[in-house]
Amino acid sequence: MAGRIVIGTSSWADPGFVEEWYPEGLASRDLLPWYAERFDGVEVNTTFYAVPSRATVRRWAQATPDDFTFDIKLHRSLSRHSAEVETLPKALRGAAELTPRGRVRPSQKLDRRLAREYLKAMSPLIDGGKLSSFLLQLSPAFKPGPHDLDELDTLLEALAPHPVAVEFRHRAWLKPDRLGETLAWLEDRNAAFVAVDVPDGKAPTLVPPVDAVTRDDLAYLRAHGRNAHGWMHGRSVAERFGYRYDDAELEELGRRAEELAGKASNVRMMFNNNRGSDAPDAAGRMRELMGQGAVAR
Repeated sequence: MAGRIVIGTSSWADPGFVEEWYPEGLASRDLLPWYAERFDGVEVNTTFYAVPSRATVRRWAQATPDDFTFDIKLHRSLSRHSAEVETLPKALRGAAELTPRGRVRPSQKLDRRLAREYLKAMSPLIDGGKLSSFLLQLSPAFKPGPHDLDELDTLLEALAPHPVAVEFRHRAWLKPDRLGETLAWLEDRNAAFVAVDVPDGKAPTLVPPVDAVTRDDLAYLRAHGRNAHGWMHGRSVAERFGYRYDDAELEELGRRAEELAGKASNVRMMFNNNRGSDAPDAAGRMRELMGQGAVAR
């Protein structure tokens, strides 16, 4: 029996969405309920920048149907992006090690403590059965040589038994001579591989379209658009990820998701082509093409 494919977007409150997709004048508190009437799941992007309060997360849980689920993007320090100390929870700032440039220096101790902060904050979703996964979107600077996958062990152990989905942003991890090792490492740690749709090219940050399942209850596909120039040179989110998928491209993505659903009981298919209404429009059309129903506007 094929797994369930949950289609959504990488945020529900992107400024472009608010301006172009939601009804004019809709209050901020009503955005998530309106979104959740049209989709069954969402990635939370704001959690990449800071750990939200438990009260905020409780409101998310209360504002959505019982079967609505969330994927929580982990803090930029955990994914080895540059992070300012002010982005950490206040209780962790004093003990954080800093680089000469004043950025947070990742460590096993910080990984463990920051993971605990996420688990506490997300408890309303966990208790309500609404947490699908934690999403670890690794920095492009996280590449073989300077880094080793075992660096992530402490984090994965601290978040267990909750699923962690890992997205690689440097293609070296997925080269033919390393791919098997990378996937085996994820499988050994019960972490989910994140497949992506990105522009085609040979640049280190243009990851090939590898589809793999390393955890039988979770597969993941993120659609970032195919704007090669924007991906390489854009400064804003809209410049980097803005892309309008056509039906042929969406059907191609749908086939990829269906293949993943043949191996995993749950497939997350999230659109991150964030410019204006591009992402929710693509996700809505994807639902129609896959027979999940039209998304009312």
